[in-house]
Amino acid sequence: MPERTPSSWYTAVSGCVRCGRESTAFDLLRGMREREVPLSGFALASLVTACERWEKDEGSACGNAIHALTHKAGLMVNVYIGTALLHLYGSQKRVLDAQRLFWEMPERNVVSWTALMVSFSSNGYLEEALLAYRRMRREGVACNANSFATVVSLCGSLKNEVTGLQVFSQVLVSGLQRQVSVANSLITMLGNIGRVKDAEKLFYRMEECDTITWNAMLSMYSHEGLCSKCFLVFSDMRRGGLLRHDATTLCSLIFVCASSDYVCNGSGVHSLCLRSGLHSYIPVINALVNMYSAAGKLVDAEFLFGSMGRRDLISWNTMISSYVQNGSNVDALKTLGQLLQTNEAPDRMTFSSALGACSSPGALMDGRMVHAMTQQLSLESNLLVGNSLLTMYGKCNSIQDAERVFHSMPTHDVVSCNVLIGSYAALEECTKAMQVFTWMRGREINPNYITIVNIQGSFTSSYELHNYGLPLHAYTIHAGFLADDYVSNSLITMYANCGDLDSSTSVFHTIINKSIVSWNAMIAANVQHGHGEEALKLFLDMQHAGNSLDHVCLAECLSSSASLASLEEGMQLHGLGVKCGLDMDSHVVNAAMDMYGKCGKMDEMLKMLPDPAVRPQQCWNTLISGYARYGYFNKAEDTFKHMVSMGRKPDYVTFVTLLSACSHAGLVDKGIDYYNSMSSAFGVSPGIKHCVCIVDVLGRLGRFTEAEKFIEDMTVLPNDLIWRSLLSSSRTHKNLDIGRKAAKKLLEFDPFDDSAYVLLSNLYATNARWSDVDRLRSHMKNINLNKRPACSWLKQKKEVSTFGIGDRSHKHTEKIYAKLDEIFLKLRGVGYVADTTSALHDTDEEQKEQNLWNHSEKLALAYGLITVPEGSTVRIFKNLRIFGDISRAQKEVDLCIGL
Repeated sequence: MPERTPSSWYTAVSGCVRCGRESTAFDLLRGMREREVPLSGFALASLVTACERWEKDEGSACGNAIHALTHKAGLMVNVYIGTALLHLYGSQKRVLDAQRLFWEMPERNVVSWTALMVSFSSNGYLEEALLAYRRMRREGVACNANSFATVVSLCGSLKNEVTGLQVFSQVLVSGLQRQVSVANSLITMLGNIGRVKDAEKLFYRMEECDTITWNAMLSMYSHEGLCSKCFLVFSDMRRGGLLRHDATTLCSLIFVCASSDYVCNGSGVHSLCLRSGLHSYIPVINALVNMYSAAGKLVDAEFLFGSMGRRDLISWNTMISSYVQNGSNVDALKTLGQLLQTNEAPDRMTFSSALGACSSPGALMDGRMVHAMTQQLSLESNLLVGNSLLTMYGKCNSIQDAERVFHSMPTHDVVSCNVLIGSYAALEECTKAMQVFTWMRGREINPNYITIVNIQGSFTSSYELHNYGLPLHAYTIHAGFLADDYVSNSLITMYANCGDLDSSTSVFHTIINKSIVSWNAMIAANVQHGHGEEALKLFLDMQHAGNSLDHVCLAECLSSSASLASLEEGMQLHGLGVKCGLDMDSHVVNAAMDMYGKCGKMDEMLKMLPDPAVRPQQCWNTLISGYARYGYFNKAEDTFKHMVSMGRKPDYVTFVTLLSACSHAGLVDKGIDYYNSMSSAFGVSPGIKHCVCIVDVLGRLGRFTEAEKFIEDMTVLPNDLIWRSLLSSSRTHKNLDIGRKAAKKLLEFDPFDDSAYVLLSNLYATNARWSDVDRLRSHMKNINLNKRPACSWLKQKKEVSTFGIGDRSHKHTEKIYAKLDEIFLKLRGVGYVADTTSALHDTDEEQKEQNLWNHSEKLALAYGLITVPEGSTVRIFKNLRIFGDISRAQKEVDLCIGL
């Protein structure tokens, strides 16, 4: 050009930027400066736009230079260049610089305000962006389509329903809802706040739609899990033929198919990806990997991931997460190692998933290694990573590490507190759980229903219930949590765990709309308290109320049948489980095995036993327990060794059953050897139940000195079970000194424990200390403490016959006592002599023998021999422990029947 005007220079600069020739544009700027051509906001704004396309450091330096040049030229009054700089700083994550620049601008219009909101929202400062919108409104700046689209999307990201609907009304007043970009944002926002019906109304009223519109509808249905609606909308989108689906469309369809129920549909979408040529698009492959892994098709997910020519960080994160979801924790950590060898830098999502692969006690060292990586990459202070570390250490039972992480976190949210409270609850440390609860309220971190449920699960005694549980219950009412099903159901369990079944029942009856979880909680509470009959009645009531049976309910009901040793009901429930298709559930299988074992049907139990290669831990434990119950120690030990040889790691329950087998067999040395190997060989910390087994076996053999020494050296504090076991053993061996010590300790736990008084009274009786017996019984009478009367019962078809000691209320009394006399004569004939040392009243020998002979079990046995068909099993149930003489007499009866 022979002559160039300033406008020519400005147009040339802008044209070069639009064509991607940024270097030429800056050469032209230098030429303008050399020729002293006046600068314009139009040209400088174009150059700022060019800086956004460069690398961060180079673009930042260039942007700073233009910003300085703008100041020098006195062009900061130009709103266009100011707005361009705002966009640049926002894209470079320089939020503070953007904010400072905005308030320095002498003139601001709707575009400037929109640029500021975008800078805030794109960098995660959503609340600040919303505040900017409100200030813009207060200053009287009218919104355009872009500003409304920005703020509507912002409300959707915040899931702020109130503000979102307010902005919606402002859009309607402005009439800009007809703009496609605004309508698309509104559909997305309404979907995010769960107002699907409103989004549908808006969609069907739109006069014009683009691909983004259809994708917004697909995304909403996808996140709501509405698979059929997703495919209907997709079909409508394709029917017109004017709009073509893109990668975003396919990702929404793939996402909604991410389950075993819809994976066939997902495979069809996969085929469509191949036909559309979008199968190599990284976001699409990432979505497919996630879909196949969520549907349990990990092999297909691995194949897709392995065949990717190029991967982004989301690809790696998706594959690590897929391995964790499918239990392949070692593969997840191997994939993390592979990622660290690439140029991709792992982020918070990477480590959140990787830490999930370390969430078991055996993976604690792996978890610590991953923790060290987060420290090396300065990600430990990130809230998501911190919460993941808390979860990992909590599940590894490393509570001290969890506490250290919690105290080192710069910020906390309700998730952080819930995880730590849950870790304390798992260890039954309710005091520390309540301390965290008090701390979070002091920091104005609002508890949610998970907080309440976790704390309620930490209470295990009447003391904790009185000091913490009742005040917490009052708080849940005051804070409005009681309307939450999870909280009310958790209250049922809390009261049951603390021994207050009446309050559990009261809470249950206050629930108006009882869910299956409510019924399950109440059934489990009754099973836990030994009220098996009431549990089965509740099961019938639940069915009459129209609730469907699930695996949890069936397992609990089978447990109630096991506690009652009620084979008939147990078999009926098992049959119902088969009919409902629940018989293959691992919990149901284990409960049914336990029921058959406790009902004496070991053959049926063994028939149900899964193959060792796929046998769950619970089934191994149940099998060992079954053998232990019937005195088959060798088989119990062989099962334990078989389990270990299969690569299974024994757990807390395994050692309870194994030590119980040692106790029943009287194998002290063997039991102590296994007890000592728990932590050293298998990494299982001894608990109170393990200690009870050792004290029990030492007491059975009368080795009280060793038992006392063991109790002193225990790593856990002795509880009532320890002292009750020792008191019972002292009665067997007539050891008054040990018995008195044990009774004193037992009564310190509960001064109204009737079992302590009864066992001590029996100890006095076996030592013929009748004056002490009378004194103890007199004390029980003074404090209104009654011994639970012993009874036995016999079930035949639909009739239950109950007997007490010396009972003569039965309609067949004469026949029963005649049968007893007949048995007595036969027993005398084979040399039976009554063991009157078990007699608990100060009478002559003849009367003692008569009392023993009229005991409830013998009356029930006599009635069974009269009425039960020959060759059938006589099953006698009782509410208290069987007497030694009765057990011996029944063996003699078996001999007489054989004769």
